[in-house]
Amino acid sequence: MIVQVFLVGLIISFIGSIPPGTLNLAVLQLGMEQKIKTALRFSLAVSIIEYPYAWIGVVFEDWVTSSPIIIDNFQLITAIVMTVIGAFSIWSARKPSEFSVRFNESGFRRGIVLSILNPMAIPFWVAYTAFLKSQGWIDLSTPWFVHSYVLGTAVGVMILLIIFAFLAKRLAHYVKDNKIVKMVPGVTLLVLGLYAFIKYLL
Repeated sequence: MIVQVFLVGLIISFIGSIPPGTLNLAVLQLGMEQKIKTALRFSLAVSIIEYPYAWIGVVFEDWVTSSPIIIDNFQLITAIVMTVIGAFSIWSARKPSEFSVRFNESGFRRGIVLSILNPMAIPFWVAYTAFLKSQGWIDLSTPWFVHSYVLGTAVGVMILLIIFAFLAKRLAHYVKDNKIVKMVPGVTLLVLGLYAFIKYLL
């Protein structure tokens, strides 16, 4: 059962991390810039933060799901973060400053900061954990099962980000010294952030 909950957590985390977001777009950008070591440090940092976020989602599942206002606030925070990071990415791609260069070069610290500012992982795991439990696919009745499941979520997101980084590296020769292409992740984040704002307001 421990192996089962680990694999379920890994698979759901892997699949759930595919849609465009702050973290996978950032690692794609690093891959396209051929900064694989930086991308690997970034992926490790993301997986470290994913662990406590997934754990919070599991432990406080009943409390969070009974308070819709909490989910709404997470959505608003995500909209703000994606918009700000998107705008920052576009600005740094056009006019790199010393701070933006240092921030982009520091894979681990960048991964920690962006992961902490990405709290939508909590409601994601609240929703999926409730569904998986209702279907009888996971048993989280003991601390061992819980931590095995949460460890799987961390490993899943790290595997996906590493794959993204190496796939993006194959495109590196197309984007070398091309500022317009380097702005694509930032533009995508900005659009997604604005969309999240509109969705939240409506």
